[in-house]
Amino acid sequence: MKYPTRNIGILAHVDAGKTTITEQILFQSGALRTIGSVDKGTSITDNLKVERERGISVRLATASFLYRNTKINLIDTPGHVDFCAEVEYSLRAMDAVILVVSALEGVQGHTVSLFQAIKQLQIPCVIFINKIDRVGVDIDVVMEDINQLLTKNSLLIQQTTNPGSNDASIEPISFQTEQIVEQIVEFDDELLESYLQGKTPSSSQLQNSLKNSVTNCKLIPVVMGVAKNGLGILELLDTVITYLPETIGSDTKPLSALVFKIEHDKSLGKMCYLRLFDGNISPRDTVHNASRKLDKGQKIGQLKEIHQGKYKDISNLVAGDIGVASGLSHAKVGDIYGVADKIPDVFSLSSPMLTVQVKPQNEAQIMDLVRALNELCDEDPLLDMQWLTPLRELHIKITGMIQVEILQTVIQDRFNLATEFSSPSVIYKEIPAKTAYGFERYWMPKPCWAILKLKIEPAELGSGISYTSQVSVNDVAAKYQKEIAETIDKALIQGIKGWQVTDLKITLIEGEDHNIHSRSGDFIIATPMAIMNGLLEAGTNLLEPILSFQISAAIDLLGTITSDIIKMRGSYQSPQIYKDSFILKGKVPASTSMKYPITLASLSAGKAKFTSTLYAYEPCAVTHGKTTPYRGISPLDRDKWILQARGAM
Repeated sequence: MKYPTRNIGILAHVDAGKTTITEQILFQSGALRTIGSVDKGTSITDNLKVERERGISVRLATASFLYRNTKINLIDTPGHVDFCAEVEYSLRAMDAVILVVSALEGVQGHTVSLFQAIKQLQIPCVIFINKIDRVGVDIDVVMEDINQLLTKNSLLIQQTTNPGSNDASIEPISFQTEQIVEQIVEFDDELLESYLQGKTPSSSQLQNSLKNSVTNCKLIPVVMGVAKNGLGILELLDTVITYLPETIGSDTKPLSALVFKIEHDKSLGKMCYLRLFDGNISPRDTVHNASRKLDKGQKIGQLKEIHQGKYKDISNLVAGDIGVASGLSHAKVGDIYGVADKIPDVFSLSSPMLTVQVKPQNEAQIMDLVRALNELCDEDPLLDMQWLTPLRELHIKITGMIQVEILQTVIQDRFNLATEFSSPSVIYKEIPAKTAYGFERYWMPKPCWAILKLKIEPAELGSGISYTSQVSVNDVAAKYQKEIAETIDKALIQGIKGWQVTDLKITLIEGEDHNIHSRSGDFIIATPMAIMNGLLEAGTNLLEPILSFQISAAIDLLGTITSDIIKMRGSYQSPQIYKDSFILKGKVPASTSMKYPITLASLSAGKAKFTSTLYAYEPCAVTHGKTTPYRGISPLDRDKWILQARGAM
């Protein structure tokens, strides 16, 4: 029997109680016989050893269960900002979201970033205010926080007695109260017209109208409870069933599936978590990876669902469902199988701005570490590992230092490798300072022949890399022109200041091959030399990562905070003043502000809230940035570059 389906994500700032809510949902819906505990390391969705030991989620987890004749696929996501890549990958698989807010701390920094993603992607949402039993809780203050920092279109549909105590309880608010009626009819033209004529809508009319408004992201219902005691959990589930939308998709349409998580099982190998938007798949079906444009499809091996933290065999997956497939050895997180029409765009919550070098404590295990990091990069492509063969160095990109600690533990536990990580460095970028030409004549020592001239031009900031050819295939054969085009991105990973080069236009304006001496790979060797020659002539300028930030704090800290922003080379807008507090928005370089959240917490005794996200890469003076030596053999060192490329050293 096919049940109506809802794919629901649970999102929150770290320590808001998200995983406890997941555990209670599974228990109270009947999917679990006994309830686990985050503190005791027995929760179902925190199944990594490091998660159980630390009591935090570092990987997203899924669970499927039935409630009120509806199949719910629950996606529990990490709350710590260092692991928000996991949230980013899974947002595209969600039909709706439960956003958790702690009643004690209110709307915290990362909560704002999460809500911005929800809003941008137009994902329907319900807010759950957790921990209403904590001493000092004031629901009115929390709602004011939600209205100021998230949305003014929130609708509290419950009321509480004895908040801030162990006797806290909840009950629904009557839909016939004037405030509730006016908030709902505001987004329903038909009901609004009737209401203005003096007719009060019925409760069922108001509930139907609210469901439409929630589905269309115009209103957000707010409920509350105490997850650790199970208070409000069934009410939350009922809200999900009543107001959040069902999954829409057709089993008969062509396959459209998204890989939103990958994990590696010791016996089954690579396991791909799939969200099907259309179509259906069964074991032994051949599917085609649209993202990798591979000529040959791959056969689905086994299909699974996650029940009580374990794989459970299933015979097929249908439109709207979530499941796990083996057999897709080429897959990476974010890949699309079939057609992409129905799949939402990517929303970038995180762009790693730090790079670190990773070493094995036992140097003889360097290749074991390469294989381990390759596997981890399948699961988290943002790590973007670089293996510099000549130097035997490994570099990865990270979001923060907590991520380093977790990676070190995971590599030890999973691969039995002890590692060391260098101090992190902010990732800068390079852009050409002016138009220039890069020429290379690679024709010695024979057999080889690759001659090319590239025009390198600055492009608009944020535009990335573009490449075109003006050269006839009579001068440079199509197969060699393909070599040039496929080498461009790799050749720009390091520029003359040691950073990735971006925002430029490259044009092949001259070139020549030889019908006898040219060999496959000659233009792969020559292209980086031509590019670096051109960049050397053009010179490059540095770009640095700039963060957009939002700070909320007590009004007496306004002068100190604005002074700090200026000292960090930042800028800010006019503050928004609310009684005895303010909200400040602006931009600040990542390099100067990395430790500011700690400073701010100290200034405010932990009460101020700081959230930031990558705004853009913008030009900076060399004195404010950092250059780094070329890692490996530079194409500017022509003789060594050729010898290395030809395997002679």
